[in-house]
Amino acid sequence: MASPLTKTIKLTLTRNESQTTSSITSIQQDEKKAEPRFGVKSLATGVWWFAKDQWFIITLLVLILVSSQVQVPQGQQQEKTTVVQNVAVAVIFFVNGCTIPTKILIQNIRRLHVHVFIQALCFLFTSATALGIVTAAATNPSFMDPALLNGIVLLGCLPTALSFNTTLTKKADGNDALTLTESALGSLLGPLVSTALIELYSSIDSWYTATLPRASAGYGAVFAQVFKQLGLTLFLPLFVGQIVRILLPDITNKVMGTYKASKLASFSLLILIWSAYDGAFETGSFSSLKPSNIVFIVFISVAMCLLWGLAGLFVSVLWLSKEDSIAVAYCVSTKTPALGVPLTRLVFAGITQVYAAKMSIPMVIFQCIQTCLGSLASIAFRRWVGKTVDDRS
Repeated sequence: MASPLTKTIKLTLTRNESQTTSSITSIQQDEKKAEPRFGVKSLATGVWWFAKDQWFIITLLVLILVSSQVQVPQGQQQEKTTVVQNVAVAVIFFVNGCTIPTKILIQNIRRLHVHVFIQALCFLFTSATALGIVTAAATNPSFMDPALLNGIVLLGCLPTALSFNTTLTKKADGNDALTLTESALGSLLGPLVSTALIELYSSIDSWYTATLPRASAGYGAVFAQVFKQLGLTLFLPLFVGQIVRILLPDITNKVMGTYKASKLASFSLLILIWSAYDGAFETGSFSSLKPSNIVFIVFISVAMCLLWGLAGLFVSVLWLSKEDSIAVAYCVSTKTPALGVPLTRLVFAGITQVYAAKMSIPMVIFQCIQTCLGSLASIAFRRWVGKTVDDRS
């Protein structure tokens, strides 16, 4: 027979085991109850984080929706375009001048071999791939509007974005000084290189190029206007921003950093894109096209943006830093529509307003695509660069 002490020990162990089992069951029940609440909270946190990080895309989509319903009257479109393009671009480059250190900017300007590499991708690679896509799509003349096909070729020949890519490169923790340098250089080369490429590709004997007028306008006046605009909206604000940064470094850093005045560049970029869509909706360019053509342009824009960006990233990462590779990706995958319309009038003198408006549709759609994809890519780029920083530390 068991002794009283043994019985007491067994009874105590049984009670403890029962209490432990009860506690585990209670914990499991609490966990089951907490799982849905944790999941909802996690989802809400993720949505809130995405909304704060990608507020630019959300605001852009809202502005496009607004521009599809309400537009600036036709009689005021030209004044709106002139004011928006000049003021918004000037603000963006002034902010860049205030935020990028002069020493880093000068170091990037001296990198001649990198400039040749990036500009070759921005002009030659993108224009060749755009021509290849158009050649494949032009096999069925009844499917695509010829103006849209010529607009895709024109898009591929344009230089890198004038202001958009610098803003996103900074958001992605890339080398924004390099992007800024390439934007300025591409804008200088654009009137010459883009014009030569457009004339070369439009001389190809095809049914869609046959719809283009063959006469060209005088280059001198148009080039003078383009370079004058670049000087007033790009180089002068950038120079003034650098002077302000040198003379008042502490105040500049506080205003741009602490008070978030650098956000003015993002707001200015939103106004630029809104202006492009406002003009396209006001002229009825979208309503004059077949829905299948618009869907095709959207998918082709996504494909070209991804192809150009990934190709630039993979080629550059072989010999450049991650920060530089991010800058290359944004330079190659983005295009400036600001030069597209003047070049259309320059190369194809006598082109009708309707045809020119249709040719601009690929540029307008691509501007939205490159903005959304570029902003989303900044999340992955920040993590990519962050791993390097963690490894080094």
